[in-house]
Amino acid sequence: MESFSFIDWGKIDYEEGFERQTMLFNALIEAKIKGNPSVNQLIFCEHNPVFTIGKSGKENNLLVPEEILKQRGATYYHTNRGGDITYHGPGQITGYPIFDLEYWGLGLKQYIHLMEEVVIRFLNLYGIPAERLDGATGVWLEANKKTARKICAIGVKSSRYVTMHGFALNINTDLSFYSLINPCGFVDKGVTSLAKELGEPQDFDLAKERLKMLFRELFP
Repeated sequence: MESFSFIDWGKIDYEEGFERQTMLFNALIEAKIKGNPSVNQLIFCEHNPVFTIGKSGKENNLLVPEEILKQRGATYYHTNRGGDITYHGPGQITGYPIFDLEYWGLGLKQYIHLMEEVVIRFLNLYGIPAERLDGATGVWLEANKKTARKICAIGVKSSRYVTMHGFALNINTDLSFYSLINPCGFVDKGVTSLAKELGEPQDFDLAKERLKMLFRELFP
């Protein structure tokens, strides 16, 4: 029996995606409390352009008026995950694991570490060495150099060891949107994508399949 089921929502507005995953999150918590059978779920999607800011986010990390966002076709959304401000948009794999961490005997820090490991191994498949940055979640390239740049943001909410939200991995993402914010609150670090690092757009469906298989390996 597989440890989680996989769903690909395709392209979806952030608000609808948030409502859907909240329903799944609450249903998993309720089933757990009642001792009923439940299913862990891994969801992939692409969002239409949106900037989201977490509970601890600072408003001044949005560098332009919201009117400018509207002109760029983007929306702005306060959400209940951890972390600061980030961008979601087409060409990015946004992943929402709705997982009961007790199924794997994991704490929240271990879970985030494993999610980072999935992305690090994924990038290794493309010949890109990636790593963690001390004191910051997510996955980075050249983390301890002046050229440090983030390729995957991570922000999670949990209750009773059940998780929602997750990660945003840049594949063919339009990186110009990041110039409108201090990504994840950083003012001295860059942002990149798989396409930028490899010099050409990548097969998005293949990337999703590889990422899913690595989740299967690390969350058996």
